[in-house]
Amino acid sequence: MNWKSLLFSFDGRVGRGAYWGLVVVSILLFGGMGALSVMSAISSPDAAAASGGVSIVLGLVALIFLWPALAIQAKRWHDVDKSAWWILIGLVPAVGTLVALVFNGFLPGGPGSNRFGTAPN
Repeated sequence: MNWKSLLFSFDGRVGRGAYWGLVVVSILLFGGMGALSVMSAISSPDAAAASGGVSIVLGLVALIFLWPALAIQAKRWHDVDKSAWWILIGLVPAVGTLVALVFNGFLPGGPGSNRFGTAPN
């Protein structure tokens, strides 16, 4: 699977490695930007203006990151033979996030082909 298909298409399946790659990149990216926001707010004499600018950048990065994150999650749900609509389970407080983590991060995908395509390599 090429990068374009991985990050922008909602068709097909991916394994747990792609999902955990997404998780690690998001933790590093947003953790680093959050730390940058806090550091700029602490070190700047005009803390509100400094942290506001970083917050705007953080929001823009989150919007850009949203589509690829949804695409990878949809493919991961497909790998465990569930509809991509299962992404919405993350909206259920506490329990939804835990269910999504277990299905996407820990359960192996179904062997062979399913209705969403062939098993990822």
